[in-house]
Amino acid sequence: QVQLVESGGGLVQAGGSLRLSCAASGTFSRINSMGWYRQGPGKQRELVAGITSGGSTDYAESVKGRFTISRDNAKNTVILQMNSLKPEDTAVYYCNAVVFMIVTRGYWGQGTQVTVSS
Repeated sequence: QVQLVESGGGLVQAGGSLRLSCAASGTFSRINSMGWYRQGPGKQRELVAGITSGGSTDYAESVKGRFTISRDNAKNTVILQMNSLKPEDTAVYYCNAVVFMIVTRGYWGQGTQVTVSS
């Protein structure tokens, strides 16, 4: 079993910054990719940013230039640095990890609320 523990959400004014962190623990051979998704009120869950074990990154168009994803493979941790936040970034942010242990499987964190006030 794999656990993902997120931290760093909160309330911030527009233009401000927040840093989300997610640490994976449990039994696995390796973590293939890690990423952050978000689900705003009345919206579907969407990919915000992802990063492979090799460091390749992918971002939603709406966050390019403002958010940066990074990863510490030794600590099984993924970080999302969010700058120039906008009210439309308000959502519950979920950490995701694709893990290999005999088979490949995806896991989700419990979610952390990010609220950006105008």
